[in-house]
Amino acid sequence: MFKKVLIANRGEIAIRVMRSCRELGIDSVSIHSTADENSLHVKMADESVCIGPPPSPQSYLNIQAIMSAVEITGADAIHPGYGFLSESTELAEMCKKYGVSFIGPHIEALDMMGDKIRSKKIAKNANVPILEAIEVKEYGASLESKVQELGFPVLVKASAGGGGKGMQIVHKLSELQAIVKKLEREAEAAFGDKTLFIEKYIETPRHIEVQILADKHGKILHLGERDCSVQRNYQKVIEESPSLALTDSERANICADAIKLCQAVKYDSVGTVEFIYDMKDKKYYFMEMNTRIQVEHPVTEERCKIDLIGEQIKVATGQKLEISQDDIEFNNHVIECRINAEDPNTFAPSPGKIDHYHRPGGMGVRVDDFIYSGYQVPPFYDSMISKVIVSAPDRNKCITRMKRALKETIVGGIKTNIDLHLRILDSEEFKTNNFSTNLIKELLKK
Repeated sequence: MFKKVLIANRGEIAIRVMRSCRELGIDSVSIHSTADENSLHVKMADESVCIGPPPSPQSYLNIQAIMSAVEITGADAIHPGYGFLSESTELAEMCKKYGVSFIGPHIEALDMMGDKIRSKKIAKNANVPILEAIEVKEYGASLESKVQELGFPVLVKASAGGGGKGMQIVHKLSELQAIVKKLEREAEAAFGDKTLFIEKYIETPRHIEVQILADKHGKILHLGERDCSVQRNYQKVIEESPSLALTDSERANICADAIKLCQAVKYDSVGTVEFIYDMKDKKYYFMEMNTRIQVEHPVTEERCKIDLIGEQIKVATGQKLEISQDDIEFNNHVIECRINAEDPNTFAPSPGKIDHYHRPGGMGVRVDDFIYSGYQVPPFYDSMISKVIVSAPDRNKCITRMKRALKETIVGGIKTNIDLHLRILDSEEFKTNNFSTNLIKELLKK
């Protein structure tokens, strides 16, 4: 087992990893920018190292600074959390070079699944359904002809993108060139890779993902699916499990296909295989794989009662998974709401000092957060400050419990999206499970 793990992240995910480390008898090291000096993840760690000024490229994305922190503290492993460097082959390779364990999949899997065009080819070869994609090598008449064959609307995506970034819908040919050029510039700036691809846009989609847990000895398990269809600008807002969009046979098939894809790349960590589900045609297609722990992993943890991060750490040491597929039990309905520090009208970030904070409690309520009364939310990072996760025997009771928990939640001094969550939960579309990823956009029109 590892003796000391450096967590190359911040906020609630850093705290979440620390908790699993402590239960495994592992010391934790946090890193932080100067803006995060008073963050709870710094206060809770066994050790903490300041690695730079507020901008992410100079701190949380600075691999040299992170490796220096490893050397200073003597950490023998790095857990990257999600976002930042969580799917970075460069960080994984640097860990290998310096004899430090990277708590994640092997480098080849990171590389293969990190390229969306390559991952689609792998999925196709594994007989996993995909939406055919056109790689944008250069703009011209040939590309326009291929896109017209697909039929508008289409979705243009950055191959190296993720988390809803580097994507835009194109409704007609006259818009295509300008959007392609714009996304190439944005992808180059954000990901260092301007490669784009184009696929048919599904107009009434659901976003379904399958949680994977695998070890280094060939055992690959699925822990069911999550429905992440409540989104704004491709950013997830509410996640739940199970998905009521799927029949039992569709659920069995989508989970089996997720395992087939992971077998094709000999996957050996936690990961999530993401699918788009066409509500009109009742068909699903592979979208991408996230080779890391997800923001919404507590949904699966509460449903299956399995510590995903604890298992991820044990797998990284070479331990065999002690559970089998038949051991996994799926209980209750679980919903997660992401609480963001943002203006409810403009959705602009709302950093500032929290003058009062009260987290909800009671039966079936879990809160993953990193804020406290008096905490100053910095303006430099993602606006998510908390996750409220509830479980109940069925979906209706789960919705009622979540509404109760959200109404108990007080975040004074800054603006949040709590009222938006309550509006979604109260909507007839959500309550009757009659919605797609367009739900928020349609609600905001009313």
